[in-house]
This record gives sequence, C-alpha cells and structure tokens, in this order.
Amino acid sequence: MSPTWSQLILTAPVQPSNTLTDAFTKSGPMAKLVLATLVGFSLASWAITFWKLLALRRAEKQSAQFLQAFARSSRFSEVNATAAQLKASPLVGLFQAGYAEIDTQIKSAEPVAGSERRYRIRSLAGVERSLQRALLTEVANLSRGNPFLATTAAATPFIGLFGTVWGIMSSFATIGATSSTSLDAIAPGIAEALINTAAGLAAAIPALIAYNHFSQRLRSLRARMQDFVYDFLNLTERNFT
Repeated sequence: MSPTWSQLILTAPVQPSNTLTDAFTKSGPMAKLVLATLVGFSLASWAITFWKLLALRRAEKQSAQFLQAFARSSRFSEVNATAAQLKASPLVGLFQAGYAEIDTQIKSAEPVAGSERRYRIRSLAGVERSLQRALLTEVANLSRGNPFLATTAAATPFIGLFGTVWGIMSSFATIGATSSTSLDAIAPGIAEALINTAAGLAAAIPALIAYNHFSQRLRSLRARMQDFVYDFLNLTERNFT
C-alpha cells in the first residue's frame, strides 16, 4: 500500500535550520546599521589602498627618473625643464621651491662686477627654509588617506564589538520575553553578534596592514627627500655664495 500525501509530509527529512545570513535578515535595524557602517569603512579603505599603491609607485618611479636627470644636468634651469614632466615625484616640488627662492634672490640682488660668479644669493638659510616648507607639503600630500586607514584599523573592531554586544543583548531579551531557548528564538541575536564581529575584523586587518605598509614607504620617501635637500643646498652653496 503506497503512503498517503500526509504520511510523506510527516516522514520527509527535516530541512536544516536557517543559515547565519538568513537569521541575520531577521535581526533589528541596529545590527544592520552596524554592518552597513563596517562595510562602508571597508570599501573606503580598500579604495584608498589601491589609490595609494598606484600613487606611491608612480612617485617612486618618477623620483628615480628625476634624480638621474638632476645628476646629469649642469644647470638648475635644465633640471627645471625636465621637472615639468615628472610632477608625480615629490622631489620635483622640493626642487621647484628651492629654484624659485634662488631665482627670486638673484633677481633682487645686484650683479657682482668682475666676479667669476656673476650672481649670488643673499641667504642660504632662506633657500633651506623654502626647501623644508616644501618637504612638509610633499609629505602631507603623500600621507593623504593614511589617517583614514589608521581610523579604520582602530575603530572598526570596536564597532564590530558593539554589534556583538547588541546581538547578545537581543538574544537575552528574546529569551526573557518568550521564555524559550530554542535556536529559532536566539538565532537572530547570535547572527548579529557573529557577523558584526567578523565584519569588524575584516575591515580592520587589511586597513592595518595597508597603513603599516604605506607608513614604511613614506618614511623611505621622506629620507630620500631629506637627502635631496642636503644635495640641493650643497650645490647652491658652491655655485651661488
């Protein structure tokens, strides 16, 4: 005798309970707001990471090219012409600041009659101040995005922890209201806790790695810029004082 339709329903295998994602969809607006915040931080930090990778690679490549041109040239005017094609290099900003200061001082100075060096600058310290100001400006430009990566690395684990605590509180509130500890009752709260914890770590870890990586490369570029400042001052002192 074949089983009836009702017997088939009763004897059918029990389907597994809702997945974590399905349970999360039943959670409250606070959990979804926390997750949306963490996703926003993560997407923004990844966008900044890719942008900075390209920008720093370009800056380092053009800095190497500029140093080669600087070493080959015998006049600052020749270097200035080449610098226009290598704007991504922070060394270009330093050179142009120093070159502009030298040019200003020479134009405002009186020619020295009978001297082998026809023009001289009035203040080497003024050139150095211009270079140091330009160095700070270039470092600030290269550091753009780093504060957000640092904020993401520091803040998102705590935002995720807030979502975790909120999810556990929701589970206890559900248990208290229904007097039930079944999985269906507490699943949304547990899903809130687990998903927001994972999302907080997923946002923080890549941001922290990227921040440390870019900080190391920025230190290297800053050291190269400081060396260039010393070289520029040495050449200026030899040729214009």
